[in-house]
Amino acid sequence: MALSVTNLFLKLFITCLLVFSAQGQLSPNFYGTSCPNLQTIVRNAMTQAVNKEPRMAASILRLFFHDCFVNGCDASILLDDTATFTGEKNALPNRNSARGFEVIDTIKTQVEAACQNTVSCADILALAARDGVVFLNGPTWNVPLGRRDATTASQSAANSQIPSPFASLSNLISMFSANGLTARDMTALSGAHTIGLARCSTFRTRIYNETNINAAFAATRRNTCPATGGDTNLAPLDIQTPNRFDNNYYGDLVAQRGLLHSDQELFNGGSQDALVRTYSTNNALFARDFAAAMVKMGNISPLTGTSGEIRKNCRVVN
Repeated sequence: MALSVTNLFLKLFITCLLVFSAQGQLSPNFYGTSCPNLQTIVRNAMTQAVNKEPRMAASILRLFFHDCFVNGCDASILLDDTATFTGEKNALPNRNSARGFEVIDTIKTQVEAACQNTVSCADILALAARDGVVFLNGPTWNVPLGRRDATTASQSAANSQIPSPFASLSNLISMFSANGLTARDMTALSGAHTIGLARCSTFRTRIYNETNINAAFAATRRNTCPATGGDTNLAPLDIQTPNRFDNNYYGDLVAQRGLLHSDQELFNGGSQDALVRTYSTNNALFARDFAAAMVKMGNISPLTGTSGEIRKNCRVVN
């Protein structure tokens, strides 16, 4: 009797393990044996890319964000349009602004040479986003791995689910909440705007029409962003240290030098004012919260187990 009960519990334990495995929980050590040099390959490639163009760190980070917010972190943003397939690259938030695809292609080629048909494009993007931040003196974190790649994409979802640079605070909070992220996560993740550039078309209304803006800052931005034309002219999101990942973005907000409307919404008499002030004087806290929020964002609806696929080419389904 005791033996049969033991066998029963053993079977139940094994069943639970199989169910847990089937759920495909992400793990930083997912490729520990199947592709042990993965992280070194990605890190070296990102070091080369960001050395060549510091802006690339922000571009890859933005790709990861835009990927995760549209049906989860599944590399759907990397798929090219074809005659019979409409992807996300030409959705309004991505058209003529999403960039860095060639860097992901290069990394994928190098990873495939080392570990064929093993590592997903979704995981490569997650690692590359982290490594770009680290290269510009930002925080590091362990990236949970084991995502698989989508075989579909949704331009309509990309148009509706990625927060706009014109969004209100309440809209930002609700859009992040829809992905399981808190208002604090949202404010920390917005700190990604400590690096990178924005197009004139995304901040023209702010520098010409809004009143909660530093006058000298607005005048400086108008020099390269005319009232009409010049839509693709670029300006740094963080005027102080655009190529260093730090907390100066929050100091910009406190001084009413947020470039985008959605940036300044974080410090405009609302619920995030106190946290913005705290981050502006406590880089260590911002770095810790940002890293934790990146892990949380990276866990949005991943494809695992036998769902999706491991793409051979990140731009097309197998």
